[in-house]
Amino acid sequence: MSTPTLVLLAVTTLLSCVALGGAIYEAVVVDPYWPKRPGIIQPRNGGIARKWFWFPVQTVLDVLLLISLIVVWSDDDARTALIVAVVAHLVARVWAVIELIPAAREFERANPAHVDESAAARWTRRSWLRMPFDVVTCVALLIALAIN
Repeated sequence: MSTPTLVLLAVTTLLSCVALGGAIYEAVVVDPYWPKRPGIIQPRNGGIARKWFWFPVQTVLDVLLLISLIVVWSDDDARTALIVAVVAHLVARVWAVIELIPAAREFERANPAHVDESAAARWTRRSWLRMPFDVVTCVALLIALAIN
């Protein structure tokens, strides 16, 4: 495998690990607390603006995963690992776009006094369920990188 291909796989893997790290950070540091204090995730109330992390990271990762898959297509082992990574990432992204992101936007826009704490807590638990897909994406990319 050529050096540019290895660099592409390394950058894609790194970005996937950054996304996993962001998910872990949210799950451990932010999600346990914001259902009781919704202002934590509301930028207009001094809270964090998650979109400034997630939108660029996920968009670039989406593009890099597709480019990586195309570039390594002729390598059977790397292709298999990349297909696993793309499928796992796609499942997580589709789920996020259909369910998690719209609900998160509603929580971010709502008056903090009117946010249903139990609904917010359910959202945080559902959000945890996407993490195994992020782990599979990272591991599959690490395998593709190790193969070459």
